[in-house]
Amino acid sequence: MIICIGAGPGDVGYLTQRGVDLIRNADVVAGFEAVLNVVRSVVPATAEVVTMGYRDQIEKLEQVAAAHHAGKRCVVVFMGDIHFSGFQYLERVERACGHPVETLPGISSAQILASRAKVCFDETSFITFHRRGDLTPFKRHLVHVLNDGRNAIVIPCPWDAARSFMPPHIATYLLENGIPPEHPTEVWENLTRNEAEWHGTLAECAHKEFSDMSIMLIRTLRPMSSQIEPAEAK
Repeated sequence: MIICIGAGPGDVGYLTQRGVDLIRNADVVAGFEAVLNVVRSVVPATAEVVTMGYRDQIEKLEQVAAAHHAGKRCVVVFMGDIHFSGFQYLERVERACGHPVETLPGISSAQILASRAKVCFDETSFITFHRRGDLTPFKRHLVHVLNDGRNAIVIPCPWDAARSFMPPHIATYLLENGIPPEHPTEVWENLTRNEAEWHGTLAECAHKEFSDMSIMLIRTLRPMSSQIEPAEAK
């Protein structure tokens, strides 16, 4: 058996009970070190722990796949929810195994942010830049989202300087592409762990610096239907 599990945004308290049960009964628990540290308290002492990084992930996933094919119960742990920013990693797991694998959703930082900031997902679009490959289509999509009068929850790209697309880069790109500078903007860091929050405008965000553990909310300038008072209440 092999299953990929979303571990939540960083505090083990946000790991689902099903996820806890699967980890506690696993023979092999694998993932990036920062993610494994989230679930370390529920990993059984008898389990083989396979830690990987960006450079050796292919090799380490092949090791996990071999254990899976040998009949061991294997868990690969993802940060947040697999289907928010982990889909490329999921593809690597399946490529190593040679077949589709089971997934267990987790709680994402986007869901936590929506709760903290009191925004409705019906009126909000989610975009992640935390991915490899060309970001241009996703950048254009963000511009369209804001022009359509929707909120945007955005996960930045924190990799090396050549590809980094963090909140100030995002804000600068949007301003250069005609998005009004007065858009209310928030950046939250380390959600569920030593949280910090910043509030300002898109223009102000272009000149701020934030940690790699950041998520961004750009609010619409247009009133949403849920924010409009009914006529009889006036």
